[in-house]
Amino acid sequence: MKGMSMLRTICLALAMLPLLAPRADAAIIDWQAELQRCRELRQNVAPLLQAGEGISAVGRSNRSVRRCIWIQRMAVRKKIPGAEVW
Repeated sequence: MKGMSMLRTICLALAMLPLLAPRADAAIIDWQAELQRCRELRQNVAPLLQAGEGISAVGRSNRSVRRCIWIQRMAVRKKIPGAEVW
């Protein structure tokens, strides 16, 4: 009885392994490269911000700006060197 339960547990774990493996790879972020890309993007967006457009208005119109805002927030939260608040 006990051996059958252990066998079921092992089979279940082996069946779930392929489902979990891709997620581990998807979470890897090259923080320094992302922060550099966001700095460059911020330089391009700076004229709009200086003209009076709010960051939320610019962010709604541009997917990469929204991603950079998210990257910056996560980097600040994780205390990544070089992270700055937008």
